[in-house]
Amino acid sequence: MNWKKAIAAGILAAAAAGLIAGCGGSDKKAAAEAKPDKIVAGIDDTFAPMGFRNENGEIVGFDIDMGKAVSKEIGIPIEFKPIDWASKESEIAAGRIDAIWNGLTVTEERKKVLDYTDPYLNNKQVFVVLASSDITDAKQLAGRNVCAQEGSTSQSAMDKQPEVRDSFALWKLYPDFTSCFMDLESGRADAVLGDSVLINYYMQKKPGQFRVLPGVVANEVYAVGVKKGNAELVKLLNEGFKKVEASGEATKISEKWFGTDLSVKQ
Repeated sequence: MNWKKAIAAGILAAAAAGLIAGCGGSDKKAAAEAKPDKIVAGIDDTFAPMGFRNENGEIVGFDIDMGKAVSKEIGIPIEFKPIDWASKESEIAAGRIDAIWNGLTVTEERKKVLDYTDPYLNNKQVFVVLASSDITDAKQLAGRNVCAQEGSTSQSAMDKQPEVRDSFALWKLYPDFTSCFMDLESGRADAVLGDSVLINYYMQKKPGQFRVLPGVVANEVYAVGVKKGNAELVKLLNEGFKKVEASGEATKISEKWFGTDLSVKQ
């Protein structure tokens, strides 16, 4: 090969190498920006009205409706998968779910292991008793049996107020709130500490049977939790929430399940 041909061959080789490298970089960028084929969201399927099974065994609820609305806006299927709520952080860390989406309260402790979307619903922690109970104030719960869900922010709220928690005759934790209400109705518990959205739902289902005690133990907001560092999924879900709120669909879903608009305005 003479020197002219050698130079020409070298130029062609360099151009080809640059083209390949350019394509590789483009492919990597496209892959990084590619949307997931599906989002698997972990739920507690006993947590009415956020996510629970109806009489036909179908999973329904506020969060399910919100998930469908967000899914429509972002163009990605969202599958709701029942999990052990007390093990939710382990489920997401192991990659068995992509998100925790079922009335998940934003807390500083959870922020250490999870990233959150923007808040989408307002909530508070309150005590509920039977309407026939002689208890009229939370201070009267000293020496009484009180129940809450294990792994919930109800438990966390009492952990932050050990003097109140330790004044109870019994502080009982169940895997789900349904068991707490069963104890309350049967007289095995004198009060339940729980999310106001859930308690209001139970009160609507059984009018005149329950009564919320005055005062708020803690004010909270709900958001979707994802694995730490998954900024792309947070961004994607936030875009969906903003569109659902802007369209008025979030308000409609809230009024359907709660009778009022509890959605956080984006």
